[in-house]
Amino acid sequence: MRTQLPLKKRLRREWDIHLMIIPGVLLLFVFSYLPMYGVVTAFQDYNLFKGFADSPWAGTKHFRMFFHSPDFWTIMRNTVVVSLLKLIFSFPAPIALALLLNEVGKAAFKRIIQTVSYLPHFLSWVIVGGFVISMLSVDNGSINILLMKLHLIDEPVNWLSESNYFWGILIASNVWKDIGFASIVYLAAISGIDPHLYESASIDGANRFRQMFSITVPSIMPVIVIFMILAVGNVMNAGFEDILILTNNGVNAIVRNVSDVIDTYVYRIGIQNQRFSYAAAVGLFKSAINVLLLIGANRLARRSGQSLW
Repeated sequence: MRTQLPLKKRLRREWDIHLMIIPGVLLLFVFSYLPMYGVVTAFQDYNLFKGFADSPWAGTKHFRMFFHSPDFWTIMRNTVVVSLLKLIFSFPAPIALALLLNEVGKAAFKRIIQTVSYLPHFLSWVIVGGFVISMLSVDNGSINILLMKLHLIDEPVNWLSESNYFWGILIASNVWKDIGFASIVYLAAISGIDPHLYESASIDGANRFRQMFSITVPSIMPVIVIFMILAVGNVMNAGFEDILILTNNGVNAIVRNVSDVIDTYVYRIGIQNQRFSYAAAVGLFKSAINVLLLIGANRLARRSGQSLW
């Protein structure tokens, strides 16, 4: 049995490898840990000119203001609903795409599909949002033109000003943008499956559909579980850039009853209205919920033998 070397000997022998991680650790410390001191803003009546040291202490005042705000339930409903819709549709979509691409026999066709599906990920939400807005335009939008040609509607519909359609447009845009790039990890996991498993299943009479659900899916299940834990831990992150772009930087107040989530609310209240302490309290509340969800999801996943820690 191989014994593990003491820490000092490993550091002495692998000093060059440990040296390479120092820039990453410093980057993480400077941009992720040092800014955490700013959390104290949520418990102060923060004054930009007085700073952290001289701003008066407010305790849980701003948290109570948020909980009693008339917008609280609307914002929480929108955040939870949008997050769950993204989890239901955006999470399994790249898995399905990876499974389907794995079944494609022609390499050239497979590369074309991968390129086309990956491309939207490398476009900013400004471009993607502009593309979606253009397609749904009342004047010359291709969607309205197509539906009118098919006699499904009699006159153009202002899709982005209808509350009933906003969630569907938002989720469809997210799936289209991220489905290709997110499938890369699952394709990599699939490529690591032993081919002999498929050969054995084929000899036993299993068709491709049966092999997919009996071999491919169980083999990549550890990867799926890990990404599911991370997705659940981000449930309260319903989106920011996508919603901001599709609502014209929040100017489109007609759909605010369905588009206003915690992140856009913090931006509007904290940045535009300069209520920094209140916005920090709302952001801290969201982060606390995410941490609790992450811990809960990890504990549930541990029962199946897969967890982050």
